[in-house]
This record gives sequence, structure tokens and C-alpha cells, in this order.
Amino acid sequence: MRITQRAVALTSLQGLNRNLDAVGHLQQQLTSGRAISAPSDSPTGANRAMQTRGDQAAVAQQARNLSDGRSWVEATDTALTSMTDMTRRIRDLTVQAQNTGALSAASKEALAAEVKTLREGLLAVANQTIQGRPLFGGVTNGGKAYNDAGEFIGDASNQVKRRISDTEVVRIDVTGPEVFGADDENLFAVIERIGRDITADPARLAGHLTELDAVTEQMLTAMAGVGARALRIEKAEQVNADRGLDLTTQLSAVEGIDLPKTIMELEMQKVGYEAALSATAKALQPTLVDFLR
Repeated sequence: MRITQRAVALTSLQGLNRNLDAVGHLQQQLTSGRAISAPSDSPTGANRAMQTRGDQAAVAQQARNLSDGRSWVEATDTALTSMTDMTRRIRDLTVQAQNTGALSAASKEALAAEVKTLREGLLAVANQTIQGRPLFGGVTNGGKAYNDAGEFIGDASNQVKRRISDTEVVRIDVTGPEVFGADDENLFAVIERIGRDITADPARLAGHLTELDAVTEQMLTAMAGVGARALRIEKAEQVNADRGLDLTTQLSAVEGIDLPKTIMELEMQKVGYEAALSATAKALQPTLVDFLR
């Protein structure tokens, strides 16, 4: 087979282009820090990287859900702690008001006024909001859980939930009726009767005290439930953080580069390219003048 000068030149140029392409590919990997820049670099690796990035997006969303849930649970716990303290103060006032022989009419009026003020404070706390939604109102479009009369105006039929993992959904709210009782037996109705009967009918305070103790016990039970959810969210946050680190490691293993190895390969490829340039220059020395001779 006859080898022409054109064939030699084309073969040499093709070899140079392959070497230059390899150098460019390695330089691109060093610049980006990634071994896979396009699916053609590694179809299997690209698929794994896409799946891992999808998992990372899910973990990031779950982390936001956990943060939101923790804020909601902490706000609920703080509100219930404050309300429990105020309820205990009302109980103390109720016990004091039962000692009718030692209280004057003015003292009873003062006790009744303090009970009324505490009731207003309890309603204000019960109507606290987070992100524009009432803590104890459930899934409601309104801005309050209770009206001024102490009636529940939220939506107790639905629950506020957050997904905290691929398999777990946790409830982060408690509704007013669950915590403070329902209808005429709720906390605010009982306290209203206490405030009225301190001056109107002290003999009925003993029954109101029993009702108040029952509602207080319900509040304490709700606080225990909120605390359990807070602990669950705390553990889920740790699991979520660990999973996020694992996914980052997996993604790096799939599409990250081994920096020392890549630098060494680039230097070797550069040496090979320079050697190819030198060999090609010697092989293609003849010019048109040489042929005319």
C-alpha cells in the first residue's frame, strides 16, 4: 500500500487532536472539580449523581420542615407553660376566695378583677400566632383560635403536619379543645364562672375548683405530648443532618475527582502531547519547495 505525504499528515493531525482533546478534558475536570460534566462522560455515574441530587433535595426540604416544626412545637410549649402558670395563679385566687369569713366585699372585688385580667391574658396567649396562623387554631384561615367570649373558632377537624423523613410525618400542633377543653367546660368558661361567683355565689367555687383542676390536668397532658414531639423532631434533625453528610460523600465519590491523580494524568498527557508535536514536526518537515527540487 502506498503511503502518501497527505496520509501521513492527516494521521499525525488526528493523533495530535486526540492528545489535545485529552489534555482539554483533564483541564476541564480540574477546573470544575467534577469527573462528570455531561452524561456522555459516564451514563451510569450521571444517573447515580442525578438520583443522589434528588435525595439531597428531599433531605433539604425535610430539614426545612423540621426547622418549621421545631419552631411551632417550641412556641406551643412556651405558650402552654405560660398559661399553666397563670392557671395556677387563678387556682390560688379561687382557694383564697373560698375563705369568705376573712374577706371583705372590696377584697372579693379585687380577686374577681384579677381573675378577669388573668382570663384576658390567657385568651391573648391562646390566640398567639406563628407564621400568621394561630397556634391552637388547627388548620384555619382565621387569625384567632378563640373569640373574646372564649369560644373556639378555629378548625379542630384537621391537623398541622410536617414530613420529617421519607417515611415519617409528624403532627406539630394541638388544637384548643384538646388542650383547654370543649364548649362550656373549657378553660375560659370555667374561669369566667369563677370570676363571677367570687362575688355572686362563693359556695359554688368548690365545684369550679374541681373543673379547673380537670382542665389543668388536660393542659399538663398536652404539654407532655408536645414535649414528646419536640424530642422526636430533635432526633429526626440529627438523622437528617447525618443523611445529608452521607449523600454529600456519595455524590463526591460519584462525580468528584481525585485531585493528585488527575494532576498527574494531566502532566503525563502534556508530556505525551509535546512528544507528539515534536515527532509530527520531524515527520512533516518536507515543504513544497522540497518537492519542486
